[in-house]
Amino acid sequence: MKTLASFAGGGRDVPGATAWLIGELGEARGKQELFTRQSPERLRVLREHAVVESAVSSNRIEGVEIDPTRVRSVVLGQDKLRDRNEEEVRGYRLALKLIHEDAPALAVDEGTVRRLHALARGDVWDAGQYKARDADIIERYPDGRSRVRFRTVSAAATPEFMAALTEHWQKAIEERWTPPLIALAAFNLDFLCIHPFRDGNGRASRLLMLLQCYLLGFEVGRYISLERLIEENTVRYYETLEQSSQGWHEGRHDPWPYVNFVLSTLKTAYRELEQRVGDVAAPRGAKAERVEAAVARMEGRFQVADVQAACPGVSVDTIRRVLARLQKEGRVECLGRGRTASWRKTRT
Repeated sequence: MKTLASFAGGGRDVPGATAWLIGELGEARGKQELFTRQSPERLRVLREHAVVESAVSSNRIEGVEIDPTRVRSVVLGQDKLRDRNEEEVRGYRLALKLIHEDAPALAVDEGTVRRLHALARGDVWDAGQYKARDADIIERYPDGRSRVRFRTVSAAATPEFMAALTEHWQKAIEERWTPPLIALAAFNLDFLCIHPFRDGNGRASRLLMLLQCYLLGFEVGRYISLERLIEENTVRYYETLEQSSQGWHEGRHDPWPYVNFVLSTLKTAYRELEQRVGDVAAPRGAKAERVEAAVARMEGRFQVADVQAACPGVSVDTIRRVLARLQKEGRVECLGRGRTASWRKTRT
């Protein structure tokens, strides 16, 4: 609310670096339809993989992890869930499904905010309910020390702030206080500073970001996981969030570090989408090169399915042939047998 409100009436100048990012994203959106028409099978694989990555990464940022061997069955299957963490990962998947299928019918209002939070949190007693007690953001250190990183809006004031935030969003979009993508990032910053729920605020914020991207016509999150990109830059995510939240309560904060982080994440997603689907007519030998490059990026143990997910449009047979060659060259080794066998790079 504090950030969005500061843009009312054109109250803030847009820095040059931010304006440049807005221009780059406008060009990327212009190419979006071209990319997403090119290879239906490749896009199907990308969509499925993005869902899995998003559900796992968004939860993992908040310390919620599940057994790696259970990921696909938890996210995409109907297997019975084993614990609370699996419930939250599948709940996030259900929230993603709602956004992917019904985004045009969803308004960015308190009802949608509560609904997405309730889906992502599953059967927790206060899912979809604003916090009942004040809850500051505490940073804890390995040696046992802790500090208050940010004092959030009080529980008593949260309903008022959330009503104002969603109202400011609608006005910002309708009256064009600022470029819509800046309004999106500003909303995200304000939401995290309000911290309306007892738990699950980060996950709710990322779901809302995806929804708002869809509503603004930026659909890259359908094919490339924004949550995974944020997880890959977790340190920068928290750094910019802390920088931009200082002085938020008084309206004296600098939103641009966090705004630029959000816009840069979207730009990275579009660049990755272009790399993955932009060159449909790959030259002879390109698929093998893509597999080798994907293997080079793998950390620790990996399976054929992981390489396939990183190389949409490349057949399993091609991946296995490349792995067999790399094994013969002593660059990878196979651990186990059959379809569930794992691989890892050698140290040589």
